[in-house]
Amino acid sequence: METIQTSAGPIAYTDSGGSGPTIVFLHGMLMDGSLWDQTVAALAADHRCVVPTLPMGAHQLPAKADADLSLPGLARLVEELLAALDLRDVTLVGNDTGGALAQLVVAGSPARVSRVALASCEAFDNVPPGLTGRTLAYTGMLPPTLFGLFMSQMRIRALRRLPVAFGWLTKRGDAATARWVRPVLRDAAIRRDATRMLRAIRADRDVLNRLAVPRLSSFAGPALVIWASADRVMPPEHGRRLASLLPQGRLVEVDDTATLIPLDQPDVFATTVADFIRADELTHRG
Repeated sequence: METIQTSAGPIAYTDSGGSGPTIVFLHGMLMDGSLWDQTVAALAADHRCVVPTLPMGAHQLPAKADADLSLPGLARLVEELLAALDLRDVTLVGNDTGGALAQLVVAGSPARVSRVALASCEAFDNVPPGLTGRTLAYTGMLPPTLFGLFMSQMRIRALRRLPVAFGWLTKRGDAATARWVRPVLRDAAIRRDATRMLRAIRADRDVLNRLAVPRLSSFAGPALVIWASADRVMPPEHGRRLASLLPQGRLVEVDDTATLIPLDQPDVFATTVADFIRADELTHRG
């Protein structure tokens, strides 16, 4: 794990290195970079995989007290990371809220991004997303101490598996969700960051319709939309709409998975992303 200084404070990230195509992976709310562990393990031999843990509630390095933790603010942190590491010709991959951030990056500052892959994520008016996201956003209105007390219930597996928690997000990733709640339980600064992020997202529910949707049709690079076919948090219709909105959009629907496809179907996810990048590289070589 390495760290980089940003306008919001230090951000931890992993970098597999190598000379292959660069992929940057973005996670969602109350998650960290470990969402991508199995995907990176499958791709790192032939790709450079960069995975930041953003200040979204499961991070371990607190953000500055005045950091902008809204979705546009977090997207700017992604742009800072790309610039600070001098990453170019990037394939930007986002799942859950990470997909919302990816949309904002390619809609606003896409110079370093050649391709984008959006996986079961917030889109259009689905902010915060579904029953799960709305419940989390409402709890974020609590003072940080009370938010911590609410989140302490997530130590119990049966409660983590409820639809208002992680139950509709993953079928097989409960071990990961148990890890993700630990930082907010043990660190008051992380609770502060989490509640600030959740309040900012709840306060700007039209952010994607306002800042991303009107500009996605201008993104000229290849775009993969990979969606859980029976997603109960991110409507499958949104996946189809995103694929049609992006000029080079292509839709792949995945069965037997909830929103967090990298946890539930990691091999399918990694293969789909690798094929997507390979096809574009072959096109350019030709």
